Amino acid sequence: MAAYSYRDDPSVPAFPDDRPIIIFDGHCVLCSGFAQFVMRHDRAGRFRLMAAQTPLGAALYRHYGLDPVDYQTNLVLEDGLVRVKSDSSIRVFELLGFPWSLMAAGRVLPRPLRDALYAIIARNRLRWFGKREVCYLPAPEQRDRFIL
Repeated sequence: MAAYSYRDDPSVPAFPDDRPIIIFDGHCVLCSGFAQFVMRHDRAGRFRLMAAQTPLGAALYRHYGLDPVDYQTNLVLEDGLVRVKSDSSIRVFELLGFPWSLMAAGRVLPRPLRDALYAIIARNRLRWFGKREVCYLPAPEQRDRFIL
């Protein structure tokens, strides 16, 4: 898809996209933990975050041809382009800077292998790590970094 293609999709409401956005399953303990990890280590405030369960999150999943209910991947939107599966996670670590950027070494593995490992974790994440009854919500001082 072309960069910023969601801007031309009438089913996707307008939203601030001037910074990278991580869209994650807010009910998943692992995914919410990853969001909290990003909030702790993103000292530059580079990322915005959004729960996939929001109307906008669901619209973006649909826009990219993904199931808007069964979240098998996080999305990372950056400069109007989407990254999914292992590429989304690696990109987050790259942007967090050193030492987290060392995780980009995972790119040496072929994408099909990385994505197969990602899919195993995604498929089993709720059974292995649990599910929240309520979506993860940011602390008051973090709310400006969330798109709700």
